[in-house]
Amino acid sequence: MATIPLKAPSLPGTRECSPFLNRFVTHQPVNFIRKFHPSLDEASFSRRGRTTVVRVLETEKSTKIEKPEPPVKLIALVGKGEVSPLKSTSWEEVMLHTARRLKWVDEGYEMLVFDDEILSSNDQTALTLKQELNQTDILVVVAVNNSESVNWIQTNSQNVKNMICFESSPNLMNRLGGTDVGSVNKDKEVTEVVKTVEDAWERRNSDDIRFCLLVIINAYIRPVPVLQNLRSKGFSTLSCMVKNCGPQILNCLLDPNCRKALQCLNQCSPVDQVCSYRCIASYESPYFEAFSLCVLQKHNCLELDAKIPVKPYVPPMTSFRGKELCHDTAEDLFVGWLGELEWSWRVVAGQNPAYDQFPCQYQLFYRGKGKSSFWYEPVFQVRTLEGKLVWRRRRYSVKRGKIPATFRFSVLDNGVVSNEFWTIVDVSDDLSWGLFHYNGAARVAGQSYTGAVLVTPDGSYPAEKEKERLQSALEKCGIKEWELFAVDNCSCENPPLGIPQGSRLHSRISIIEEPDSEEKFN
Repeated sequence: MATIPLKAPSLPGTRECSPFLNRFVTHQPVNFIRKFHPSLDEASFSRRGRTTVVRVLETEKSTKIEKPEPPVKLIALVGKGEVSPLKSTSWEEVMLHTARRLKWVDEGYEMLVFDDEILSSNDQTALTLKQELNQTDILVVVAVNNSESVNWIQTNSQNVKNMICFESSPNLMNRLGGTDVGSVNKDKEVTEVVKTVEDAWERRNSDDIRFCLLVIINAYIRPVPVLQNLRSKGFSTLSCMVKNCGPQILNCLLDPNCRKALQCLNQCSPVDQVCSYRCIASYESPYFEAFSLCVLQKHNCLELDAKIPVKPYVPPMTSFRGKELCHDTAEDLFVGWLGELEWSWRVVAGQNPAYDQFPCQYQLFYRGKGKSSFWYEPVFQVRTLEGKLVWRRRRYSVKRGKIPATFRFSVLDNGVVSNEFWTIVDVSDDLSWGLFHYNGAARVAGQSYTGAVLVTPDGSYPAEKEKERLQSALEKCGIKEWELFAVDNCSCENPPLGIPQGSRLHSRISIIEEPDSEEKFN
């Protein structure tokens, strides 16, 4: 998986900054250091159909009103009838869905989607497009190869400072910051942005399509908070690491696996979660865990603070087998088939490209010995970057949310704590399938994320008769079925399953529905 290294200039007393320093003290991409104004949400009012938000900052001597930031305007122009590699979904549908998902990051991101058929018309829509082009911040051209459309774009996009083209005619030149990006452009920072975007696009998934647009917004329009890891702290990071974590750094560099992990991470963009997590899962070691625990978790040398996304909000299921759902029953739904089988659930498909695509995913949910303790242990395979298949296992502490079927998860994953908010979206009465959604963040790594997993007892897709109900559950998550990754469940011999002795399973329901009797687990 190709990625773009973002390396720092050499620092005094270092050898090319060493691999680990290149990873944690990154070079500044274009305009990333532009001052960021936090979202202003203390007061709001509507004007001409738009919501304008202002913050009033009062001091003893004066009152200062900060102007709201203008919206970021994007236009996506797609080839009429062109299909994407996302399960042959039309590019128009993919980009319309991307426009909705951009709103999860910032309500101020506005993307209009057109197909190129309108370019040859003289109706109001074509005139509207011309007017919008004069005000847009970014033009995204996808799968446009019709020669007349290409000529129209070349003629009418001269004032667009940022144009990025995917799978379109080679006559359409990428333009960033008002400069055409081609073979004559040797600007390293521009090249890095383009390479990061191209690599992400080639992974062919909805998360990375959105990521591409966020990278461009972050580089050329205004900082994107969820990409704050692209804006390094320079010498303060180095000083923190050397002052607090010298032994851990040395031990890591002397350990082959830990050293490979750092070298691998150095080849990833700092905000590329897919690339980063594959490096981490490929080269796990106690030394890497100690390094991350010291540099990131204990001392937060990168000075990052990612938060769990609040969007999308996903409503939890409220009843099961005709009865109102309570906390105990919701936990039983997670426990699932454990007891009848050696696992609770197997993952059929997932939405997040970094965490849901691993082969042979087994879920183990169980109650601990303590009265309120509840645990989640995913067991999954990783195909390492060296081509080996290895088993991995994590252990999450699970706490009930305020509403039944919502939970807070916490895990120490290779030295970094991740906190997640999980929702049971739906589970069929016969436990033949379930859909679980999560929003999460690794705070000190500066990474936030969302995802969902479709689960069944045997890892096969739900029956066709469940299609309508499943699509309704996905819609609650803001997920299209074409966004899901199919999990490879073909070669899953000898998974390291098992739960601690003395663990407890179901408390209120049977694994197999018994409609004529009281619900009691046998």
